[in-house]
Amino acid sequence: MRVEFDRDTCIGMFQCTAEWDGFEEDNDAGKAILVDGEEVDEDLFAREIPDDAELDAKFAARSCPVDAITVYDDDGEQIIP
Repeated sequence: MRVEFDRDTCIGMFQCTAEWDGFEEDNDAGKAILVDGEEVDEDLFAREIPDDAELDAKFAARSCPVDAITVYDDDGEQIIP
């Protein structure tokens, strides 16, 4: 599984950080950070989700009030949101 995070869309509610440790708070910027994420486009970060963190990553994506987090399955199909 893979997660993409649109940092520009993020409004800093940090609900994702409570659901998965793959996100951290950047209080200076008022936005979350995707830990170990690589910038694939301007303010768009992505990384593979470890097998043992798939459920937590899905919860993080579902908890985002502005849909800044997208989860894809191993076939590249979007599953959340």
